[in-house]
Amino acid sequence: MTLTVVILTLNEERHIERALASVAEIADRCVVVDSGSSDKTVSLARAMGADVRVHPFVNHAQQFNWALDQLEPETEWILRLDADEIVSPELTREIAATLSGIGAQVNGICVSRRMTFLGTPIYWGGVFPVRVLRLFRHGQGRCENRWMDEHILVEGQTAEFAGEIIDDNRNSLTWWTKKHNSYASREVVDLLNLEYHFMPHETVANLHGNQQAGKKRWIKEHIYNRLPGGLRAFLYFVYRYVLRLGFLDGSAGTAFHVLQGLWYRYLVDTKLREVKSYMHRNDVDVLTAIKDILEIEINSTN
Repeated sequence: MTLTVVILTLNEERHIERALASVAEIADRCVVVDSGSSDKTVSLARAMGADVRVHPFVNHAQQFNWALDQLEPETEWILRLDADEIVSPELTREIAATLSGIGAQVNGICVSRRMTFLGTPIYWGGVFPVRVLRLFRHGQGRCENRWMDEHILVEGQTAEFAGEIIDDNRNSLTWWTKKHNSYASREVVDLLNLEYHFMPHETVANLHGNQQAGKKRWIKEHIYNRLPGGLRAFLYFVYRYVLRLGFLDGSAGTAFHVLQGLWYRYLVDTKLREVKSYMHRNDVDVLTAIKDILEIEINSTN
């Protein structure tokens, strides 16, 4: 049973060797799809034996699906891995010992994903480890058509592995806040699409079964998104930091829960309000407002 690892990159020289090294024992092939790095990402990946492709970036979903379309027909299993993630030794052993024995009726496998922030593991707040579908059979899974928080859609049965993928980004907090500012704009696109329907809407919430990602997406789309903007960000932070004991993660954890659980969520709500206000003030459609305010251009290929 062969395993192909797919990694999307942009200026990931700090992480790419570590990511590739973490799958060296289990990957038959590593495909790195780069979107125009100006650092040593491409040369480092090639030196590690990866098959590097270059493709212009629109969003993560489209980039990953493009990567899937480039794989050889004989590809069997695929592992999606971010450049700043590593496969834990426990998950490595589990994949090596178990993957070849997975029944033909199983098309996807969920694993745990855990995060560190400012070098500190996050244990509390009810957010980690999160169960994500990262292993799937070639031809049986694709990424949701979304601009943010995209997951792999797999029809058919899924299985569970106990091992973990660790998200351990080593970039600065300045980089992190800039990235999440961009993420907030992308999430606003998805929120506006729920209301104005300018793109096809794909969501793991529509999948049957007990996938954690699907349940969380359903809660977000049908409960959280219907709460008043701004207030819902504060309530979510209280839930994470107080009710789910996020304060036990120490000073780094406090920074994470405040920034990711309150600041980011409030930023999304504020950007959403800004786009809608711009639409009404200037009597323009939603796509024009997205382009003018969020600097994201949506077209028929998006």
